[in-house]
Amino acid sequence: MKRTLFGTDGIRGLANVWPMTGEVVMAVGRAVAHVLRLHPEAFVRSLPVGLKPLESSRPIRRARIVVGKDTRLSGYMFEQALASGICSMGADVLFIGPLSTPGVAFVTQSMRADAGVMISASHNSYQDNGMKIFSADGFKLPDALEQEIENLVFSETLAAIRPTHDCVGKATRIDDIHGRYVVFLKSLFPKHLDLLGMRIVLDCANGAAYKVAPLVFEELGAEVIRSGVSPDGLNINDKCGALHPESMAALTAKYRADIGIALDGDADRCVFSDENGDIVSGDEILAICALQMHEAGELAHSAIVATPMSNMGLEVALKQRSIELVRAQVGDRYVVGAMRERGLNFGGEQSGHFVFLDHATTGDGIVAALKVLEYVRRTKKPLSELRRCITLYPQVKHDIQVTKKTPFDELDGVTNAIRDVEKKLAGRGRAFVRYSGTEPLLRILVESPHQEEAEILAAFLADVYSKSI
Repeated sequence: MKRTLFGTDGIRGLANVWPMTGEVVMAVGRAVAHVLRLHPEAFVRSLPVGLKPLESSRPIRRARIVVGKDTRLSGYMFEQALASGICSMGADVLFIGPLSTPGVAFVTQSMRADAGVMISASHNSYQDNGMKIFSADGFKLPDALEQEIENLVFSETLAAIRPTHDCVGKATRIDDIHGRYVVFLKSLFPKHLDLLGMRIVLDCANGAAYKVAPLVFEELGAEVIRSGVSPDGLNINDKCGALHPESMAALTAKYRADIGIALDGDADRCVFSDENGDIVSGDEILAICALQMHEAGELAHSAIVATPMSNMGLEVALKQRSIELVRAQVGDRYVVGAMRERGLNFGGEQSGHFVFLDHATTGDGIVAALKVLEYVRRTKKPLSELRRCITLYPQVKHDIQVTKKTPFDELDGVTNAIRDVEKKLAGRGRAFVRYSGTEPLLRILVESPHQEEAEILAAFLADVYSKSI
């Protein structure tokens, strides 16, 4: 069946408008709890998903589901709706309040919970919201299991299943989660290193990491200049954070900081600036981390995973050091899937998702920042010097707002235009056109050794698409 709720990163949309309504969220909560109690093995990704037909006669297992959120206003509404759905199916809820997406994955695994749900629209503005679901091992659910949940939401299967008496679930709030997560994150930084004498600009996007992130770096000895740490429910990602790193970069230059770090609303990704206030691209960070890990003998199978959005310069830089670049579908869950399939321990996206699988089950902006800081300390080189390990090809991007994601082969001339551009580049560059999995956007990327050529070809593709609709 075609997926209508779940995109490349969970469910997302305008809060209080389908599909992100209280009714749908409650139904998702009911579906998750029901699938979990009847098929607990399906939520452990190390085992085959292979769901069997629902059998109401099977023993009911009391499940515990972690529910976290970011700082957007609608989070209050949705956490209650989600908990109502979960409890109505006989599972218990563990509320942990505002915490990053990777934090929810960590808590789910750490507390031996059966699943975790993060209520967040990540880098979107406050009026949107969404949900990401994690299995017991802290990994995002596979497509097949998300489809099973979606099928239940749209079916009548659950209408007659309503536990009563002491079979109804309960909700508990855990108040010390932030401290636990801080301790865990600090444990990832080498014990023989610290951040004493370092000045860090940290922009938390008025989002989920506004409490935890500053404490981590301060307790490791850094002087932290805080920004984006005053959420009011409406200002998440608003001219701040990883979506607007120019603010962080300007503060880095102003305060003569050693590094700037900008997280997004749910802190699963980050963007850096060097000590000069220059923004460092995600591909440069991928190259730095890959090379440092390779040199230290820590890079599994001498390979990393990225996506088609990553620059050809990254591929060239890694190849020169005998490191393989594996490209996966766009979306950090697909990056993680490719990493697990190949037995790799590092990968990420140009957008700022960096996955260190030895330490986290999903992209974690704070973990990535700790690793970059480790390499700065270990090499005694500033970020401006470390980033010289890669030469990037000029890239031009266009985002076009769409109302409908029509397949390219149904649009006049689009497929042929893409082929023409690829033929013109003749292996010297790349053209990549796709619909966003989380927003109503068409994304166009053209890469060439020559900036002017990239601009002309990207504009050509944008024009052809716009005329075809």
